[in-house]
Parts: sequence; structure tokens; C-alpha cells
Amino acid sequence: MHAPHQKPKTLALFDFDGTLCNKDSFTGFIFYSLPKRHIVRQGIKILPWIQGYYLKLYPAHAMRPRLYAAMFSQANHEQVLNQAAKYAEHLMAELNPALYEQLQQHQKRGHEVVLVSASVDLYLKPVAEKLGVKLICTETAANDQILTGLYQTLDCSGEQKKIRVLEQFNLQDYEHVYAYGNSDEDLAMFELATHHFMNGQDKRLPELD
Repeated sequence: MHAPHQKPKTLALFDFDGTLCNKDSFTGFIFYSLPKRHIVRQGIKILPWIQGYYLKLYPAHAMRPRLYAAMFSQANHEQVLNQAAKYAEHLMAELNPALYEQLQQHQKRGHEVVLVSASVDLYLKPVAEKLGVKLICTETAANDQILTGLYQTLDCSGEQKKIRVLEQFNLQDYEHVYAYGNSDEDLAMFELATHHFMNGQDKRLPELD
């Protein structure tokens, strides 16, 4: 519970791909930032896993780090970040109007708003800055300005979303916690919420207190 005489606080947690954003931002970033020849060459190397993913035999949380490693290992960090900043501008035009309006309504009420996403920090950091929100996501690793192709954190999906939120926020400080998602990867995050919305299933967005 919040302390006596302290205004009750509200936390709003937004998934990105398929929720706040209408597209698969990670796949989009690959095609936006890398040469087609490189994508084809590296894609062939992991083709069995790509096929397994689309046949639903290989889970998304395992596919993402493998795809990231194949595409971005040994890439120049600064060059990728420059592309990511431009891509963030592109993503702002891909936001779901209803969910974006809901996010802005949270901000107008003084609520703390957080993007909680399995997508990578390379382009989500500039997106979060443009939105004026906090960010919890999959973080990438670099060494001497070269991307290692590895994650610095675990893939931020499923149970990891819940764990990362609890690491950064004491939910006892919040009277209301809203969570917005679109898939099973958001269900653990929903367990933290007093109000939640599943995009594509629920018809009405939660009313804000």
C-alpha cells in the first residue's frame, strides 16, 4: 500500500510488437538496416530454425537470439545505432492509434509508463525517448564498438518480463498496475496487473482511474 498522505501511484506496462506497435519491429529492423545479400546469406545458415519457427516447432524466445546473432554478430555498433535511430522514426508512424492514445492518457494523468519488450535495445531506446517512457527490454552486448551477437540479458519475454519489472519496481508502491500485451509472452506480466488488456482479444481498453 502507498504511504499515508501520499498520492496513490499508477504503473502502466506496454508490450511493443503487436501491442503498441502494429508490426514485428525486430524483423523490420533487420530488413531496414542490413544489406539484402547479407540477410540472405545469414538466413540460409539458420534456415532449419527459421522453418521450425514458422511451423511452430521452435519457440520465439529461442529463435530471436539465434536470429540476432546470425544477422548482427561483428557489426559496427555505432553504424547500427545510427540506423536504429532512423528506424525509430519509422516505428513512430507504425504505432497502434488506440494504444498510443491510451499511453498518452496515462502520461496526462501522471502515471509511470514503461515499455516492456522482447525486442532489442538498439532501436527501442530511441523509441522510448521519443515516447517519454521508461524501458525494459532485451539488451545487446558490444565489445570495442563491435556487436558480439550476444544478448547482455535474457530474452525479455514470458516470465522474464515479470522478473525484470519486479527488479525495477516495488509494486507495493502502486495502487493500480495496468498491463497491455498481445500474446502468451505477456501473460506473466499480466499476473502483476490490477487491470490488463490483450490486444486482438479484448474489445475495450481499460478505463483509467
